Amino acid sequence: MLAELGRRGAVATFFLVGEQVERRPSLAREIADAGHEIAVHGYEHTLLLRRSVRAFADDLERALAAIASATGAEPVLYRPPYGVFSSGALAHVRARGLRPLLWSAWGRDWERRASPASIARRVTRRLAPGGVVLLHDSDAYSSVGSWRRTVAALPSVLEAAATLGASIAPVTHST
Repeated sequence: MLAELGRRGAVATFFLVGEQVERRPSLAREIADAGHEIAVHGYEHTLLLRRSVRAFADDLERALAAIASATGAEPVLYRPPYGVFSSGALAHVRARGLRPLLWSAWGRDWERRASPASIARRVTRRLAPGGVVLLHDSDAYSSVGSWRRTVAALPSVLEAAATLGASIAPVTHST
């Protein structure tokens, strides 16, 4: 993913999961060093509806600490696992000074049956300037090898964005 974005001169926002950052801090640092925006996706990839606000707050602080330690970045964006907020978690994110964010187009690239073509088709069907595209660069919480299919779909997504006259940019740079 990083190599393809780099070849195309595209800079993106990476929503990092703290437990993955702790497993591979050098990769998190590589993402940041490549100029990509660093955002937070929690410490564990757990549905927020299954957590108390206190447990969520602890998870968020742990994630922010892991990310800051590995990258030196202090995220300003938060995306919840599975795209689902509880009302208490949403209030906490805002009170913590983070900006909650979802997406406007996704490739459903985590699915076992997803292919590079289906991922690109789903993303580009709703692609619009100013939109937020959701893709995954890991299969830690999805079907094995799903990230490979996402990487294979990325050139088509980037070409479609270029055709629309839209650039791929970090979220906080494009809003």
